[in-house]
Amino acid sequence: MATNTGAQEARAVAEAAREKDWTLPSFGKGLFLGDIRLDLIYPQPKLPEDATAKGERFLATLRDYLQQNVDPQAIERDKRIPDAVVDGLKKIGALGMKIPERYGGLGLSQVYYNRAMIILGGWHASLAVLMSAHQSIGLPQPLLIHGSDEQKEYWLPKLATSHLSAFGLTEPGVGSDPAKMTSKAVPTQDGSGYRISGLKLWMTNGTVADVMVVVAKVPRSEGHKGGITAFIVPRESEGIVTETRNDFMGIHGIENSLTRFTDVFVPKANVIGREGLGLRIALSTLNTGRMAMAAQSTGAAKWSVKVAREFANARVQWGKPIGQHDEVGQKVGFIAATAFGMEAMVDVTSRLADEKRNDVRIEAGLAKLYGTEKAWQVADDLMQVCGGRGYETAASLSARGVRGVPVEQTLRDVRANRIIEGSSEIMHLAIAREAVDQHLSVAGDLIEEGVPLGDKAKVLAQAGKFYGKWYPKLAVGPGQNPTAYQEFGPLAKHLRYAERASRKLARSTFYCMALWRGKTEQHGAFLGRIVDIGAELYAMCAAVVYARTIATEQPERAAATREMADVFCEQSQQRAEQLFHGLWHNTDSATYSLAQDVLEGRHTWLEEGVIDPSGEGPMVPDGAPASVTAPAGTVPAGTAPAAGTVPAGTAPAGKASSGKASSGTGPAGTATGAGTS
Repeated sequence: MATNTGAQEARAVAEAAREKDWTLPSFGKGLFLGDIRLDLIYPQPKLPEDATAKGERFLATLRDYLQQNVDPQAIERDKRIPDAVVDGLKKIGALGMKIPERYGGLGLSQVYYNRAMIILGGWHASLAVLMSAHQSIGLPQPLLIHGSDEQKEYWLPKLATSHLSAFGLTEPGVGSDPAKMTSKAVPTQDGSGYRISGLKLWMTNGTVADVMVVVAKVPRSEGHKGGITAFIVPRESEGIVTETRNDFMGIHGIENSLTRFTDVFVPKANVIGREGLGLRIALSTLNTGRMAMAAQSTGAAKWSVKVAREFANARVQWGKPIGQHDEVGQKVGFIAATAFGMEAMVDVTSRLADEKRNDVRIEAGLAKLYGTEKAWQVADDLMQVCGGRGYETAASLSARGVRGVPVEQTLRDVRANRIIEGSSEIMHLAIAREAVDQHLSVAGDLIEEGVPLGDKAKVLAQAGKFYGKWYPKLAVGPGQNPTAYQEFGPLAKHLRYAERASRKLARSTFYCMALWRGKTEQHGAFLGRIVDIGAELYAMCAAVVYARTIATEQPERAAATREMADVFCEQSQQRAEQLFHGLWHNTDSATYSLAQDVLEGRHTWLEEGVIDPSGEGPMVPDGAPASVTAPAGTVPAGTAPAAGTVPAGTAPAGKASSGKASSGTGPAGTATGAGTS
């Protein structure tokens, strides 16, 4: 019973944080309802000339700066981004790419911000993560969406030029289940602010941030609505200790921390939005962050095309370049077509976001899910194309006089993207929830347990009216007309397939909800396939639309782009058909049953014959309150603080001149950040 209660609480918290209104049209929402609104994404909005000129200038500056000043292998070797590199990024305005010019930023469009992320992701993933953690999910984005005028006026100029930011949501025992959050923000008796105590895990930029967004629970009390709330917390505030700098398989240059907050005072002016809005702020912020993840994954994929082309031409086996052998050629073709499809999704979604006429929450989620999954497949195929030279490190290759191509590093780096800012499994659930939102809004009480029969009878009439009009429309559509979408020429057939498949997808979703009703959410594998089909259909539509846009904007590339889009869509259609087949022909039930047997220890005999080098100990925290796990101002025994990491308010010893302290006050007594960069 306790488990069921916990699940209900978690679900209620997550549901309360959702953006429930659909005030703007959504291509993604229509796609899952069997209604592909091509007019929402085509023709693509033309980029304003001034925004294009500004964006192109910055991209040229960024490329030049990276090539002349940033050694990606030094980042990999030293496992940190040098202070001088961060200072240089500040000087060219990279910290303020998305911050409006009125606050001292560059004011780039989403299109050009993501194109910058593509460049950074291709040069070294840690650079893209640094910028994304600061700008996509760090303080600037929450302030732009939910901040007060005073907060924006005070913080955004600093964030655009000198102050790095971080976002603290995850905890040692809390990932995607915010109901279990233990960090507390207790209102002070004099009403001046809050005292935050808790432990935040995997806070990217956490060891170097000048200011952080910290999400914590405010207890309900007289005068306080309470709930999960987002706070602006300057790094210099007393009571903040970075306990460890976390080390990972890849993205070696990131400054990722386990940070403890002990009785940290935050003035009430530092609440973002209002009490109880914290999780919604986090989720809305992640829409932008997820687009950035898709962009940096695309950068890795586009780089992979170049490496695959060069290596598969240079490496000769059995009398011809390996790229001319069929199996290797298939991989090179997949890499190239997939990189194009990923770039198309990023471009289409970015222009939608800039235009602000559409709700892009589903499209952003699909772009993140699809881009990160496909980047991993691309990197894996690139490794196979390059063979032993791909598995060997770039440093080792360079040491023996061969070009140091970091294929194995790229494989390690892109693997993280399937986990961070919403794992693929969580993305499946989140997108599936949005995909069935229309069904739940008209028939939710029919499938929920515990709803009185009288209420169900009322809903039944409403649902019958909706489905009586909606379901018959799924029988026929433009996709069955051989002359539909003629303006797209040879690519029109792919749009016709996507339209037919969209209606089939909507029928499949309806069937599963009618079959499982309130237990639909328990069939995660099925819902995952539903979402993956939607991702393939969105990718196909984006590829066709993007190819047409390129043909218009760059006529000299029209034929090549059309050919690329055609192959990508053929590959995508095959994947979609396999997913459709897997909806109703699978081993989900048997596999889940086996998994539960394994978890219960029924098959420990299979583990015989090996020894575990990790020894004994807990896999996850034991649930002890974060505030008593370790004394304030300490690091775990035997663990040295990372370079540039010190307790708040302590001057960093031996820190480079880029780590400048500042003092003063912000709005209503807000202390400025002082830290390292």
